[in-house]
Amino acid sequence: MKKIKAISIFCLMVTLLFSCKKYLKTDEYFKDRMDLDKSFNNVEYIEEWLANSYSYLTGANADVASKGFEPFNFSDDIYYGDRDVNYDVTNAGALSYNRFSLGNYHEDEKQGSWTQCYQGIRSASIFIQNIDNSTVISDEDKADYKAQARFVRAYYYWLLLRKYGPVPIMPEDGADYTDSYDELALPRNTYEQCAEYIGKEMVLAAKDLPQSRGQLAIARPTKGAALATRAKVFLYAASPLMNGGKVSMDYKEKLVDDKGNPLLSITYDESKWARAAAAAKDVMRLGAYSLYVAPFTNSGTVTHPATIVPPYNAEFSDKPWPDGWSNIDPFQSYRALFDGELSAAENPELIFTRGQNQSSEGINVMVVHQLPRIASGWNTHGMTLKQCDAYYMNDGKDVPGKDAEYGKGNGSQRVQGFVTDEDVAEGKYKPLEAGVSLQFANREPRFYASVGYNGSVWDLTNETEVKNREQQVFYYRGSGNGYTNTMFWLRTGIGIKKYVNPMDTYENNNLANVVPKYEPAIRYADILLAYAESLNELNGSYNIPSWDSSEVYTIARSIPEMKSAVKPIRIRAGLPDFTDAVYSSNTALRTAIKRERQIELMGEQERYYDLRRWEDATKELTLPIYGYNVLMTANQRDLFHQPVEAFALQSTFAPKMYFWPISIEELRRDSRMTQNPGWLTYTN
Repeated sequence: MKKIKAISIFCLMVTLLFSCKKYLKTDEYFKDRMDLDKSFNNVEYIEEWLANSYSYLTGANADVASKGFEPFNFSDDIYYGDRDVNYDVTNAGALSYNRFSLGNYHEDEKQGSWTQCYQGIRSASIFIQNIDNSTVISDEDKADYKAQARFVRAYYYWLLLRKYGPVPIMPEDGADYTDSYDELALPRNTYEQCAEYIGKEMVLAAKDLPQSRGQLAIARPTKGAALATRAKVFLYAASPLMNGGKVSMDYKEKLVDDKGNPLLSITYDESKWARAAAAAKDVMRLGAYSLYVAPFTNSGTVTHPATIVPPYNAEFSDKPWPDGWSNIDPFQSYRALFDGELSAAENPELIFTRGQNQSSEGINVMVVHQLPRIASGWNTHGMTLKQCDAYYMNDGKDVPGKDAEYGKGNGSQRVQGFVTDEDVAEGKYKPLEAGVSLQFANREPRFYASVGYNGSVWDLTNETEVKNREQQVFYYRGSGNGYTNTMFWLRTGIGIKKYVNPMDTYENNNLANVVPKYEPAIRYADILLAYAESLNELNGSYNIPSWDSSEVYTIARSIPEMKSAVKPIRIRAGLPDFTDAVYSSNTALRTAIKRERQIELMGEQERYYDLRRWEDATKELTLPIYGYNVLMTANQRDLFHQPVEAFALQSTFAPKMYFWPISIEELRRDSRMTQNPGWLTYTN
């Protein structure tokens, strides 16, 4: 009875501090009105309660989703145009890309994730503290169920921490309901305290979670999911914004709790990078994950063409995977990760996913907004020229003219000319078709799997009318997909193909025509890059126990170790590994890893947060957004391919945009809660 009373008080406290009126409706959450002993001695109720704890992970808490829930999937790499108030007057209150990128949102906007997270924390906490009392399930199931609940609770804290910065950690044992309102109020914990808590909880979860799960339970966490989340949390905690970075120092000095104590580390601690590296190594040492590769093919179909062989490289061309690319197809290896062709169970690098349960703004909806008008798509999610230029040439060199529009280029000029019919007949410039700018020729495979460049072919094999299939799509004004007086045009003249399956279409406005996709919440490639990034920041050597204390790692900057993480990603992409000169330079490798994350993880909601944790947002997000000249027609194709500022897209960065604002409603509920700097606060 003592534990039940404590839980009831805990529920009361969370309800007081973090619940909205809808949350208090008595026809919802019937479990709270039942005796907990009865609830946790009924198998059906136990499973329903655990399912309820999971339920808050979707919607606004998805990692990868369309902008209705996750505008954070869009940064300086990709954008959306269909919520621009200049064109969508019926949706004037929606968060347009310009409002989002300029920080013109308010304290009570897009706050569903805060409420959802604490609802999930509440549900999972009750489950954790009561499941051991159950007599109707086996000890093995108890341990697994409890570990699942512990994972989702810690994951909710991670989602809060990433978006809002430091948040209050709810006490394990509840609180005394006789305390005054002010005594029930909780201050924000420091970022480090939050990171430590999440890390410890994930270790506890990992001890009882299985190494793998079958296809039917693919959205439930595994040991690797817990340890990978821990690795990401520690990576963020080691990064400049959270770890003594100078660029954001003024901001950090203002981000304090109700007693004036800083919530982000003012001083630098290199050992945090070592901790992050060790956490990533924990995932790698499980031996449960690897990068997915598709086999080399000499022949193919229109939708699955024969392998385009990268330019000859003496070190990699003649060796099989993982030492080279002689027996793999780099293009298909990357595309199949995202387009739904590869099931979650078949994907060896998918560490955590919500599966295909992504609610009303999932990846399928994102794809609809990427599809061209010929497929009844919205044709409004596009790519910036910065992102388009970030992709390498197929020999690993920069595209000519890269960054020239920002005054940072190396003096090279963009390639002129276009693919001819003769070029196509001779098999030159694959996979380009006639009429395509040579600026898009000879690019790395990830480019062709991700970029809807001007004149690229969209398969659309499920279109009813044969004439609509295998169509080149151009973004010239007057082309049907180019600039119009509607919202249905790409502001930079560059589309996005990542997540698009060859069969996808939105014909008859039917989402069933879009192949279901598995959300890539955490991929092994992300962990490998995190490992290399963390090692690269070290000057000293550190001895750090593994997650289960079975061994002690010696963590230090090591070129072979960093290569072991980066090289597979480069080879899978059909690109040569970085040179020894790059690996030998801390600065050069840092730049290279940042670019590799920008390319490899594009559209996976990493870029928005990466720019902030690196303190690069003050530079990268204040640059103008460039694209092609969408006002030009097909008769002016040379002018179309001259980079210009995208007149319909704006960008800036103010320090207040490091973290999302906490709603005024939450500040009213908790007298000890402090607002993130730069946003309105609540005073009595």
